[in-house]
Amino acid sequence: SMLGLVLAGNLLQLYFFWELVGFCSYLLIGFWYTKKAANTAALKAFLVNRVGDAFFLVGIFLVYLIFGSLDFEALLPEKINKMALGFPFLSIEGLQTLAVLMLFGGVTAKSAQLPLQIWLPDAMEGPTPASALIHAATMVVAGVFLLGRISPIITQDAGLVIALIGGLTSVLAAISAVFQNDIKKVLAYSTISQLGFMVAGM
Repeated sequence: SMLGLVLAGNLLQLYFFWELVGFCSYLLIGFWYTKKAANTAALKAFLVNRVGDAFFLVGIFLVYLIFGSLDFEALLPEKINKMALGFPFLSIEGLQTLAVLMLFGGVTAKSAQLPLQIWLPDAMEGPTPASALIHAATMVVAGVFLLGRISPIITQDAGLVIALIGGLTSVLAAISAVFQNDIKKVLAYSTISQLGFMVAGM
């Protein structure tokens, strides 16, 4: 799923593998299915990610409306369809900002940014080696990767919002990590903090 996500040539393909990654994550967190905490954590992660994915899907529709294509090669400011004013109360730049922020909604869930970061600390209910790989190294960076793919169309306003959320997340998660007793929770919160830095960097 992660390999497909990286190799995807357009937003629709990326969305398909994005969902598969989320499903694998759900199965992994609930690995010890007889344990109630693992079941609850798996469900929580699944539902929070669905909220983000709903925003992501709306973002994909808006991108298609603005550019007339979902290919990453077509996502360039000069390829904007100037006739794409489906929303009379928004300028074309306002519509582009809205599209980027909707896509960022998917990023906030997958890369555990405020306010959708609540699932990641509980995700450590899964087996430790796999949790370290999936939830502290690879899958959670998918959101940052998506920001990289759409970086040519990130407007100034959208960039400011993304940077603010990334910065806030990194500070709040780092403070939260200090008050944890469980070493896996410390790992989870420090992961959220580092992801905040990455998002702010993008």
